[in-house]
Amino acid sequence: MSQMPPRQAALTQCPSCAEPLVPGDRYCEVCGYDLSAVPPLPQQSPPAATAVPRTGDGSAPAYGPPPVGENSASGYGPANTGEAYGVAQPGESSAPGYGLPQAGNGSAPGYGVPQPGNGPTPEYGGPAPAGYEAPPAPDGSTPRYGTAAAGSGPAPAGYGPPPPAGTPAPHPAGSADRPGAAGAVPNPGSGEPAVPPATPPAAPTDPYSTAPASGVRFDRRATEPDDYPLQAPDPRVSEAAPAHPVPPTEPAKVCVACRAGRVDDDGYCENCGHAQPRERDHMEQESGPVAAVSDRGLRHHRNEDAFSIGTTALPDGSPATVAIVCDGVSSATRPDDASLAASRAAGAALLAALPQGTHPQQAMHEAIVAASQAVNSLAEEPATAREHAPHQNAPACTLVGAVVTAGLLVVGWVGDSRAYWVPLDRGAPAARLTEDDSWAAQMVAAGLMNEAEAYADERAHAITGWLGADAYELEPHTASFKPDRPGVVVVCTDGLWNYAEAAEEMADVLPLDAAARPLHSARVLVGHALDGGGHDNVTVAVLPFPAPPQGAGSA
Repeated sequence: MSQMPPRQAALTQCPSCAEPLVPGDRYCEVCGYDLSAVPPLPQQSPPAATAVPRTGDGSAPAYGPPPVGENSASGYGPANTGEAYGVAQPGESSAPGYGLPQAGNGSAPGYGVPQPGNGPTPEYGGPAPAGYEAPPAPDGSTPRYGTAAAGSGPAPAGYGPPPPAGTPAPHPAGSADRPGAAGAVPNPGSGEPAVPPATPPAAPTDPYSTAPASGVRFDRRATEPDDYPLQAPDPRVSEAAPAHPVPPTEPAKVCVACRAGRVDDDGYCENCGHAQPRERDHMEQESGPVAAVSDRGLRHHRNEDAFSIGTTALPDGSPATVAIVCDGVSSATRPDDASLAASRAAGAALLAALPQGTHPQQAMHEAIVAASQAVNSLAEEPATAREHAPHQNAPACTLVGAVVTAGLLVVGWVGDSRAYWVPLDRGAPAARLTEDDSWAAQMVAAGLMNEAEAYADERAHAITGWLGADAYELEPHTASFKPDRPGVVVVCTDGLWNYAEAAEEMADVLPLDAAARPLHSARVLVGHALDGGGHDNVTVAVLPFPAPPQGAGSA
């Protein structure tokens, strides 16, 4: 006849948080401790500890059954306990643990499979016949959570439906803090000595304390998962090189005025609102003996002037120096584009024609025509149509240029930009080499006003000739000179000569070493205009004229 295991005394308080319990509770209502996982400690004092039996080689028995004849079913450790996770041996009383009961055992209301010769088990409802083996579950696993047979009494701990989701699972067999493992208390009544039980973890004073504890986590509620796993990065993505490498970004521009604000895409400081200099706001260039400087000035929001300089060689090998200066008409559409297109076209035409043997004066005429065509083509572009207003003219500009060769000086112009001659010997007179296409010049030429009266009129700078699609008629002006002494040619826009209109005034401003330092001299002239107020864009080119050959030269 099978023997039923002795009933355990009901727990009165939670082993974890010391919360009072109600009879029949399977989980602590405060900390969620699984009350069925650890049976209550026996009320009696444990027997004195005894030595752990050794195997034949002197070592302690490990995870397996003890030698035949031992009186208790030791679990997965050296302790001889009655409640174990191991396999019960013949002659033992039933061990209400997790092991498999062997022949001769009493009913084992645990999780194992009954063996032949066992008494009635609450799981199957009666004795199993000899040779009987429990049928596997539908998924092929050993039945674990069965239902006790009718009339067998209340189901022992571990029977019945599975615990709700999130309930802490029972401790694995052999763990140090699980009953039945090493250091567990023996089954009451077995009479077998055992090693004193391990001290249970101290219950925290706060039910929700985060103090570490072994086995069951007390710092979370029973329905909260123990860990929140993070998805590991895909090494194929993290280690793979990007298909398109990102180019390094340029450092942010800092305002030139306050030295603190960031410059936005429109060219203004986000801190002080100061407009930042554009590429064309101030330009300098030096090519051989010729140099040029252009500046936006102090009153205009952009620089509408442009220049082109260069050097080449004539067919006989003698050097030739070229300078073109253009001034965009502010009342026209896209004046800055017009001056840039004209200066580039004229400069390229001169540098291409002179080496082929074209006379410098003829080459200058052809260069002005090429510049006019370049400006005219701007009127047909869609950008001009978008910016064109009814009161504005087509893109337009003025032009003045100079070519210096051995013993010959050629100038050409359209509009009111000018060229000046300043000899190195300042005792000789300076001269203006061009005549303006302007209302003031026409008044002086007609004898209606003297030069002072004409240029004092508000209509003085109204031009009568320009490069552009709406010009009345293109009339390029060219002139050639053969100076009999060395000097300097100053080619400039009205932004400079407004502050040094007469030739003598220009000579006074030009440094004495202008022939040797053309770039420095150009800077000095631009600075003179800015110091005078800088009401307009300022552009000037300085070309030294070498000493002519013996016997040559004429004014």
